[in-house]
Amino acid sequence: MATYLEFIQQNEERDGVRFSWNVWPSSRLEATRMVVPLACLLTPLKERLDLPPVQYELVLCSRPTCKAVLNPLCQVDYRAKLWACNFCFQRNQFPPAYAGISEVNQPAELMPQFSTIEYIVQRGPQTPLIFLYVVDTCLEEEDLQALKESLQMSLSLLPADALVGLITFGRMVQVHELSCEGISKSYVFRGTKDLTAKQIQDMLGLSRPAVPIQQGRPLQTPEQPVISSRFLQPVHKIDMNLTDLLGELQRDPWPVTQGRPLRSTGVALSIAVGLLEGTFPNTGARIMLFTGGPPTQGPGMVVGDELKTPIRSWHDIEKDNARFMKKATKHYETLANRTAANGHCIDIYACALDQTGLLEMKCCANLTGGHMVMGDSFNTSLFKQTFQRVFNRGFNGEFRMAFGASLDVKTSRELKIAGAIGPCISLNAKGPCVSENELGIGGTSQWKICSLDPSTTLAIYFEVVNQHNAPIPQGGRGAVQFVTQYQHSSMQKRIRVTTIARNWADAQSQLQHIEAAFDQEAAAVLMARLGVYRAESEEGPDVLRWLDRQLIRLCQKFGQYNKDDPNSFRLSESFSLYPQFMFHLRRSPFLQVFNNSPDESSYYRHHFARQDLTQSLIMIQPILYAYSFHGPPEPVLLDSSSILPDRILLMDTFFQIVIYLGETIAQWQKAGYQDMPEYENFKHLLQAPLDDAQEILQTRFPMPRYIHTEHGGSQARFLLSKVNPSQTHNNLYVWGQESGAPILTDDVSLQVFMDHLKKLAVSSAS
Repeated sequence: MATYLEFIQQNEERDGVRFSWNVWPSSRLEATRMVVPLACLLTPLKERLDLPPVQYELVLCSRPTCKAVLNPLCQVDYRAKLWACNFCFQRNQFPPAYAGISEVNQPAELMPQFSTIEYIVQRGPQTPLIFLYVVDTCLEEEDLQALKESLQMSLSLLPADALVGLITFGRMVQVHELSCEGISKSYVFRGTKDLTAKQIQDMLGLSRPAVPIQQGRPLQTPEQPVISSRFLQPVHKIDMNLTDLLGELQRDPWPVTQGRPLRSTGVALSIAVGLLEGTFPNTGARIMLFTGGPPTQGPGMVVGDELKTPIRSWHDIEKDNARFMKKATKHYETLANRTAANGHCIDIYACALDQTGLLEMKCCANLTGGHMVMGDSFNTSLFKQTFQRVFNRGFNGEFRMAFGASLDVKTSRELKIAGAIGPCISLNAKGPCVSENELGIGGTSQWKICSLDPSTTLAIYFEVVNQHNAPIPQGGRGAVQFVTQYQHSSMQKRIRVTTIARNWADAQSQLQHIEAAFDQEAAAVLMARLGVYRAESEEGPDVLRWLDRQLIRLCQKFGQYNKDDPNSFRLSESFSLYPQFMFHLRRSPFLQVFNNSPDESSYYRHHFARQDLTQSLIMIQPILYAYSFHGPPEPVLLDSSSILPDRILLMDTFFQIVIYLGETIAQWQKAGYQDMPEYENFKHLLQAPLDDAQEILQTRFPMPRYIHTEHGGSQARFLLSKVNPSQTHNNLYVWGQESGAPILTDDVSLQVFMDHLKKLAVSSAS
């Protein structure tokens, strides 16, 4: 029997699924006592080189309320050509095409190794991908120049038949016509007035007499060309025109004597949404917003144009002094919901030294699955490379982006679905398997994900509803099926089906089985997502208290200890790392807003809610590598005792890559030893972390900020704020120790945190 660790690993590689518990408690009562909910992290489009899609229709259960897909867990009667659905036990006939099946001649979807399978469905006409650039022209000269070059470069990365559109905005909003030869023509809108979708479509001349439309098709009748042709054109036709048009873009001509430039971001987005809504509903489309500052006029404005009023901070929000916040957030939420309903997505690329209003606009990217990229300037490699990676291609030369997906979750009757957390919106599909208790976006068994890539990961929470007095027979298994329909970047409609099963166990007699099958990494990320989701609407301290309470309850349930004796407390191997994940999560920028602007907090939380398990763990507890003359590079504890004078440290927090030279190493480097031939090994030592950092910088999306610092350098704060402060200025001389670097902080260390946790877990009072 493989260990549970191997089992978890195999399942993640094959199905892209990680459950918090891999043996499930068999009654509702016992499941609530487990503290960590039964939940999973699902990466719907996990890249699998060994999974060629099959080109035939999928077979569905005939019960209208079930419609589960035929899978390896179904019971099959090969002689009668019948199969029994493993979710509702309905007996179904195989379609005529399956007449030749037998035990030795099985279709792929019945083989156990195809618990995940992908179908190409040839239904409906193919529609091209659409990219609509919405560009801020209130930028500094060199920023605008760099942005124009990036946009021109991106045209060569698009598929030749993709449609492209351009909207520019400053004080006014201009929608550019791309089909006219020789002259550039644009429709200009005032930036202070919000328009309904109908008004926008009338003004742009997109309204047509009503014709019956099929879903997923542009509105057109045989004798009329595609109506969007003036504003959205195939790249191969207008490549030259658009390159010239972008090259000629000027800074916003309205004079700014003092104060902030007038930016009508809210109206520009509204027009972009209205344009696509009227021309290509239910088609894969990206609205890409490039902005260099906060919206300062019209609907969706975040701050006035006077510089004497700074943009809102967390302090203002707590004191209810952010006067534009609620109204702006409402404007962008309305736009985000309309965009998501049309199956389009909004990317936000915000590059400025001050805040740009991401807090108010975050829902545009969060609800539609769009990207959010934050940088200091468009003229940095951080923006340029990140933007280029949006158009990256996978192993088979296809784009790593998919559009207009819907995720449908089906469960055995002992389970119900409590909700999902991730870049999705609810499709309000009520059904027998939907729980009344919501966690995240609940009350539905289907969600819409307008844009996703191979690493997009959703957290899905379940509830065990089996009653305590109705035991599940020995050896029973619960099953869950995930059905993801999406538009592939090659314009094909595809459906990926993943069906998984886990054993039930009675928590009273078989607790050790349940305990051994606990996945502490997945559980930490799933609990963290719940915490971050709550932090969006609740006060920070309340969320921390809730996380602490859950951790204490978990330790009381699964720790081994004698009452009131903290020294006797032990946690088994499958739980031992969980408390330190929680310790680092409490200090992370997802829950601590101190020292982060509201925009930064929104940016960090946005990425945390969509990355896969490995990246999420790096965000919670950064990785630290040490380079020294004592041996090869090695991972070391994220602790102040790891900061030694003769070491170079490389820390990866997902958002930053920090290289830190210890005191002695920094002095040697200043003395120039690396340039002397006899100290060549020192030169190699300095180079090693740079090479490793480069490798991470090349592959990650969004590209992390790169920080090179040394002992006593001002940017050493990035490292010092993340490590566990086991030595501080308070206890430095207590032990007479010399190793490590003391951290000037009043935060508690992991050791103190664990001592308190043990005390509370074993106390008979709590």
